[in-house]
Amino acid sequence: MTETVWDGSGPMEGLTRRTVLPSGLRIVTEAVPGVRSVAFGAWVGVGSRDESRPEAAGASHFLEHLLFKGTARRSALDISVGMDEIGGESNAFTSKEFTCYYARVLDEDLPVAADIVCDLVTGSLLRQDDIDAERGVILEEIAQRDDDPGDAVHDLFAEAVLGDSPLGRPILGTIDSIESMTRGVLLDHYGGYRMPQVVVTAAGRLDHDSVVRQVESSLAPVLAAAADASPSGLRPASGAGPSVPPRLTVLSRGTEQANVVLGGAGLARRDERRFALGVLSAAVGGGMSSRLFQEIREKRGLAYSVYSFSAQFAETGLFGAYAGCAPGRVEEVLDLTRGILDAVRRDGITPEELARGKGQLARGMALELEDTPSRMSRLGKSEVSYGEYLDLDTLVARVEAVTQDSVAELAEELLSRPRALAVIGPFEECDFLGAVA
Repeated sequence: MTETVWDGSGPMEGLTRRTVLPSGLRIVTEAVPGVRSVAFGAWVGVGSRDESRPEAAGASHFLEHLLFKGTARRSALDISVGMDEIGGESNAFTSKEFTCYYARVLDEDLPVAADIVCDLVTGSLLRQDDIDAERGVILEEIAQRDDDPGDAVHDLFAEAVLGDSPLGRPILGTIDSIESMTRGVLLDHYGGYRMPQVVVTAAGRLDHDSVVRQVESSLAPVLAAAADASPSGLRPASGAGPSVPPRLTVLSRGTEQANVVLGGAGLARRDERRFALGVLSAAVGGGMSSRLFQEIREKRGLAYSVYSFSAQFAETGLFGAYAGCAPGRVEEVLDLTRGILDAVRRDGITPEELARGKGQLARGMALELEDTPSRMSRLGKSEVSYGEYLDLDTLVARVEAVTQDSVAELAEELLSRPRALAVIGPFEECDFLGAVA
């Protein structure tokens, strides 16, 4: 089945086409005139939240590393040489709900890049020697994360809100789970890389039918072995997510700076209020004109980095405010943050903040489409997360439809929810008792 959709956002927008193969594999491309490059990605709807067993914590990210270590057709060196010979870039990343393997090359080299990416996603050998070698690399990555408290505090916050569940655990896993990770656990997790869970996206100077033929050729043995499947591959959106009370979590470290996140549960990914959430977050802490930035950094000089953020998953989400400041200023920063959140919950946002938030979101989405990797990424995230493609005009229209009242209603609900507090710095938990109210 092939669907063709014109993105009517203007002359710079290309033709977006979607093909679903009998195996359930989805292929979505966007032809972008005026460029020579193509970004190609394979998206798998398997992430760290699928690690239901404690011993599997970090398996998705472990697989991301291992798939570059060799297949039946290519060694790890062959994969690297194949990309270097054509001047291409290749990499991968793991999220809580999907994993992406991608490459960026000149249009004439797309067949090579597509074949390499398809091969490593479906043909990895997962050899024990590679597992043992890569184990050390991942432990170093965990150590690097731990040395960056501004990064680690977000993992701590997710655990404080979502608890000791797969969704609340770090994507990287833990030192214990990585040290004890077995080949059997990784093979079981790799078994989730089935065709209905796989989406191929490409953007740039390309021909859709040629991309489909290339993918079918590269994956011929896998497609032949796959039974007919539903093309959905979407993670069910029902359910309320982990039901745990948000809490205080303090990681005591002798750092020169304290890193704090205050917030709670947010919206699920397919909640139609997500556009209002974007405007709300922009007003609270999404830019230099936001309330957090103006009150905490500009007026008082209490922090260099301060912002709000949101994350959406299938059935729940996160919303929080982050700040990095001197340990002696944490109490003042938290008081100001609570005051801003309470004021927005009580009074909503101003017409000026509404206009700025809409402009930030709408124009930000347009600016993100200035290169082929960003376009490829938009296609992949849309298909994996929503099962549909929304063109830029449609997205902008939904942002413009956000009203001051809709933001106020969302703020009253969202910011009234129980709050969690995550802190990394030279503190103990007793220093923050009662601080999450």
